[in-house]
Amino acid sequence: MRALTYHGSNDVRVDNMPDPVIQEADDIILKVTATAICGSDLHLYRGKIPDTKDGDIFGHEFMGIVEEVGSGVTAVAKGDRVVIPFVIACGSCFFCSMNLQAACETTNTGRGAILNKKQIPPGAALFGFSHLYGGIPGGQAEYVRVPKANVGPFKIPEGMDDEKVLFLSDILPTGYQAALNAGIVPGSSVVIHGAGPVGLMAAACARLLGAQQIFMVDHHQYRLDFALRNYGVIPINFDDIDDPASAIIEQTPGYRGVDAAIDAVGFEAKGSTLETALTALKMEGSSGAALRQCIAAVRRGGTISVPGVYAGFIHGFLFGDVFEKGLSFKTGQTHVQSYLPTLIEHILKGDLHPEVIISHRLSLESAADGYRIFDKKEDACRKVILRP
Repeated sequence: MRALTYHGSNDVRVDNMPDPVIQEADDIILKVTATAICGSDLHLYRGKIPDTKDGDIFGHEFMGIVEEVGSGVTAVAKGDRVVIPFVIACGSCFFCSMNLQAACETTNTGRGAILNKKQIPPGAALFGFSHLYGGIPGGQAEYVRVPKANVGPFKIPEGMDDEKVLFLSDILPTGYQAALNAGIVPGSSVVIHGAGPVGLMAAACARLLGAQQIFMVDHHQYRLDFALRNYGVIPINFDDIDDPASAIIEQTPGYRGVDAAIDAVGFEAKGSTLETALTALKMEGSSGAALRQCIAAVRRGGTISVPGVYAGFIHGFLFGDVFEKGLSFKTGQTHVQSYLPTLIEHILKGDLHPEVIISHRLSLESAADGYRIFDKKEDACRKVILRP
């Protein structure tokens, strides 16, 4: 089969790879009909995620048609059209029983990214996201093996186009969980850092949940313009404004700040010269620029929700400010399986239109071009989908 593979920093290629085969009784083989390049794939592409090896197949946003089923699969059958959550969960462990699928303690044979382990096992395996998270081949391919197929694959109603449901695999539930974690209710105010795909989905879900005032911070004006047109955000370009948090606070009642902040950027946020140097020297693992802005902009007693990926140490975390303001943090990978029934209903009713963020549609053979375009923000790129 043809698949997008890693060959080093900024070097991905579409190669001939062995076809996947059934390995466990609850596996399926999926014929991929649509897949996408995620913002977190760019962390891999840039060589920022440890334990990414030459020949690894990327891709954790994908869907398709069930081609083959293992002897123990009862939830889906050959010919079913399904979308696949990026989190691989067993459905029966301590955490899965609490609908915390991203914390599944049985599927990841890697070590995870926790530095202070203290015997804590890693969380769930992820498709196509380094050997830290299991080294499971991803879905930017013609075919993919899907483990735990009685738990993950989600059947799509007849007549729904791939583009309407593809993002149920990751960025839509990630944006939804981010908005829920932020405690958004009718009348809430929120700032979202990052107008990439997850930030845009968070804005859509914040509107769905009744947010009255949504600020969005980014430095790509075309992305901010899109968010203004589609979600009615108040755009803030940090290339034009030295201190976005101050600009936000000035627009809130009593200069209290917003009720919540969502950091949809993560560890590659554009930081100071010092942070860039510390990162290059491996003395810190993440830029804290976006988090510091979130801490500054949120009112006392507010909430900070972090769907952006972080790892390692952060310079200037300002935990004293967190304590002084009594802030709450909610973070982590998305418990995708828990949200799919609700989100598909919102799509069916027309409450959510995730497909509007797609800007580029390419063949799988052009995937390397897609990575370059998305990474460099060429041609006003918002989201790339690939068709095998």
